[in-house]
Amino acid sequence: MFKALIYTLSLLCLASAQAADSDFYKLKAFDLKNKDVDFSKYKGKAVLFVNTASRCGYTPQFEGLQKVYDKYKAKGFEIVGFPTNDFRQEDMEGEKIAEFCKLNYGVKFTMLKKGHVNGPKRHQLYSYLIKNSSAPSEDVSWNFEKFLVDKTGKVVGRFKSGIGPDSSELIKSIEKTLN
Repeated sequence: MFKALIYTLSLLCLASAQAADSDFYKLKAFDLKNKDVDFSKYKGKAVLFVNTASRCGYTPQFEGLQKVYDKYKAKGFEIVGFPTNDFRQEDMEGEKIAEFCKLNYGVKFTMLKKGHVNGPKRHQLYSYLIKNSSAPSEDVSWNFEKFLVDKTGKVVGRFKSGIGPDSSELIKSIEKTLN
């Protein structure tokens, strides 16, 4: 009887974990060219999500993010930028954001369409990231806050803006998700 109970509980836990993980892969967004981005394409990959702005003191982090992307892409790592004007530092739209990122920082990773990371119009991606992070009640506090999602769709790290792309804390977390 005890073994049957343990077995049933383990199946319920596994089903619950798979349902939570698979929710991430059901998300969708548009990129800066208004093309669909289906998050199921990230199955089996580690993904770092970063809310960005072109007129922020942290904007030079784009350069470091691109270097990290270049270093780990072949190992199944992706970076996805999410421009937002929630902090009043992104006045551009679509193609102009793409051009700015590419010309100034050589950005080649995916950049999504500008949207909200906080408030009642918060994008479903950021609702998921925040809800499943280590601080589920905290709004995004500033531009270039980072969320690391592992290969199963689980949020495994949340890094404030001041933690740069080349920080040992972030790099160790990325490497851990890739192993």
